[in-house]
Amino acid sequence: MWIDTHCHLDAHEFGAESLDVARRAGEAGVSMIVIPAVERGNFGTVRQLAANAPNASYALGIHPIYVPNATEDDLLALRAAVEGAMADPNFVAIGEIGLDFFIPMLCEPAMREKQEHFFREQLRIARDVGLPVLMHVRRSQDQVLKHVRQIRPAGGIAHAFNGSFQQAQVYIDLGFKLGFGGAMTFTRALQIRRLAATLPLASIVLETDAPDISPAWIHPGRNSPEQLPAIGAVLAELRGLTIEEVRAATCANALAALPRLPLL
Repeated sequence: MWIDTHCHLDAHEFGAESLDVARRAGEAGVSMIVIPAVERGNFGTVRQLAANAPNASYALGIHPIYVPNATEDDLLALRAAVEGAMADPNFVAIGEIGLDFFIPMLCEPAMREKQEHFFREQLRIARDVGLPVLMHVRRSQDQVLKHVRQIRPAGGIAHAFNGSFQQAQVYIDLGFKLGFGGAMTFTRALQIRRLAATLPLASIVLETDAPDISPAWIHPGRNSPEQLPAIGAVLAELRGLTIEEVRAATCANALAALPRLPLL
């Protein structure tokens, strides 16, 4: 089976097709899709999608892009939602959380400080309930690592990893897996492809980030979890492995990163 460890199946780009997309992904061999929340307003949406799609699970968190409009009440609501979801076998992680220092508005001093505050508070929630985290790490690898060293969650995934080999090793040493997806299918993405080809296979999980980060063959079209097997085939080619070897390894890695997944 294939596991898509990061897919925004609730995004407006899917419209009313979300369940059909999940079904088609299942028919393509994607036996699990992890749907992270991005803000308080979609906590219920991702939970309901996971309840209705037999091959879906979900995470709860506040994405850094949504931090500008978030409040302390949202953090309280997140903690309450997490505590209420612990009995739900479809609930597997805290996410999507993290830091984004790519978008100019998010790089302003006050917003950097607010992002880091929200990230730290969500790391504390994850630590308190013993769940892994799905982390957004765009242009923020070292800052994310700083906070993770101080507030240690139960592992998780650095989503859409695009850092250095040294940063990758720190994540691995801290017990994290690294997410790779459509970006590595572009021949010009030299650094990402080098990382995908040479990092320990045991540290890699696959993801689509659908509807975003579409692979080369459909770019700039809407990405979908149905594309995951073909993305996995690119990883196999880069590493000189069979597709079956990559499928088995990345599945095992996802189950290690998200221990509640096997309960499904």
